[in-house]
Amino acid sequence: MTDKVYNVLFLCTGNSARSIMAEALVTTMGKGRFKGYSAGSHPGGKVNPFAVEQIQPTGYDSANLRSKSWDEFAAPDAPQMDFIITVCDNAAGEACPVWPGHPVSAHWGFEDPAAAEGSDEEKRAVFTKVFRQIASRMNTFVNLPIAMLDKNAIKQEMQKIGESQV
Repeated sequence: MTDKVYNVLFLCTGNSARSIMAEALVTTMGKGRFKGYSAGSHPGGKVNPFAVEQIQPTGYDSANLRSKSWDEFAAPDAPQMDFIITVCDNAAGEACPVWPGHPVSAHWGFEDPAAAEGSDEEKRAVFTKVFRQIASRMNTFVNLPIAMLDKNAIKQEMQKIGESQV
């Protein structure tokens, strides 16, 4: 068994909700095997408070969360990523930077909870739904036998996860 910690970068456009929640979930659900990061192609500059609400029960330190550009992770001194997952349709179609080490990539589309309208309770309900969807896919991902699979097999499994109904 390997002691390798896999770095996972979640990308979205605004980096305020879905990618932020995914960062926290992979880190907490991965139990030390995964370190989550998140970024956006056009970051909004702040983390959505409803996303922070969803993250708090996981025990992830939300003080470290911030909305940031994916350019930070393309820099020479950035952590090398093993996996890159886009979580919104806009970022999936954008021209991404070239990532050092050629990480395995996949797209897991989720509804944008930050676009939800209505009362705070209605918005909170959308965030809860999307958080659970991300958690469901993350549970499958963190339980993959990554150390035993080759890169192509991992990519296929990640694509299956993204195509799964949640």
